[in-house]
Amino acid sequence: MSEEIKKPNVIPSRRNFLKGAAALGSGATILAGINDGARADGDPIPVGQAAPLTDFAAADGVEFKNGLTLACEEINALGGILGRPLEPYFEDTKQMGDPTNVQAVQRLIDRHSVHAVINGYNIGSGAAVQDVIADAGIIYVHYDTTIGHNNLIKSNPERYFGSFQGDPAEYWYGPGFLKFIQQLEEGGQFKRPNNKMAVVLSAGVYAANIANAIKEKGAEYGWEISLFETVNVPISEWGPTLAKIRQDPPAVIAVTHFLPADLAQFMVQFVPNPTPSLIYMQYGPSIPAFRDIAKEASVGVVYATVVGALQDEIGSAFETRYKAKFGENAGHNSGAQPYDGAYVWATAAALAGGTGEPGNDEQNRKVAARMRSLIYRGVTGTTRFMADEQAAYSYPTQVNDSSLGMPHQFLQIQDQTKSGGLIAPAPYNTATFKLPPWIKA
Repeated sequence: MSEEIKKPNVIPSRRNFLKGAAALGSGATILAGINDGARADGDPIPVGQAAPLTDFAAADGVEFKNGLTLACEEINALGGILGRPLEPYFEDTKQMGDPTNVQAVQRLIDRHSVHAVINGYNIGSGAAVQDVIADAGIIYVHYDTTIGHNNLIKSNPERYFGSFQGDPAEYWYGPGFLKFIQQLEEGGQFKRPNNKMAVVLSAGVYAANIANAIKEKGAEYGWEISLFETVNVPISEWGPTLAKIRQDPPAVIAVTHFLPADLAQFMVQFVPNPTPSLIYMQYGPSIPAFRDIAKEASVGVVYATVVGALQDEIGSAFETRYKAKFGENAGHNSGAQPYDGAYVWATAAALAGGTGEPGNDEQNRKVAARMRSLIYRGVTGTTRFMADEQAAYSYPTQVNDSSLGMPHQFLQIQDQTKSGGLIAPAPYNTATFKLPPWIKA
């Protein structure tokens, strides 16, 4: 059987698909209107992605590929970009890092003349690929979630006109977490037994930036950082760190290290002799492996993401389409990143009169200008770019209006057999915070 026959038909008919464009997000509605019934049968527009398709981050890399693939299929069903279909190309960044990431993007440009690169994340500085993009004069959307991007764009917005970070930088995890705890307290859902907060991090830039943001802003929310400890990873023995926590029990424990197996071991070793502390962990609990390892010890843990599929009408419909095409165990939260990024770029390009090939920075500057002015409501919420930094605004930490920023989502594991319930921010929440079982009301 051919590959096309094997795939589930997630877009059964163009007519029915166009009728449901509104449920796909604001970009689909705009594209359908601009194309006005046109079919995507012109010369293909090459679009690229550099993703970790092999090695330790391959689980996410495959979903990044899936997300862009699905977006291209849907956009083509809507008529493409002014009648021209999208044709995706992929290059493997393997273990990632700046040299490998740069080489992969350069291959996309040299071999396929891509008009845009739509990535998920790649580990590295988050500020190296942008030079390759600037030299080619094309568009780049990524989800590296790093303040390095913001600082680079701010340093030379003219050169880096085409580079956009589709989510807020990792820095916003820190202030956003402190604001979340404050809101729990104001709502009477959590009462701190003391003003102490323990912060545990690993040595990487991502974990350190989040931990340092919590440390720097903690006093503004009445917190004393009673423990600030860096651990070597991977780590399976948490005894020394837990001994310090038990010796001076804090009201909150924030772990900004993010590998799921390591975090699961923390909970397995914490729960038999717990302190009355609310536990927040970075990213790892969103991966099923965390619950698989920690089992009952996972229940009560709070975690967050600044970019993930919402559990609303648009997000749920996306999850259904995504899993129908890629399987029930497919990670739609990771796929949602380049999916939304592709729609943001395609919508802006249609409004700007088309895309530009490498070297056509005149046209791509028009596309970039449309991207900067766009307010796009997609699977992950609202994408609106900060003018000087070309990274998405965060709601509710940066903006108070949920229609003008990407929601910083807080989730809590309340059933070890299920993904976390979305407990904040309003109006997106679908569950209510519960005190962890190791804390007495």
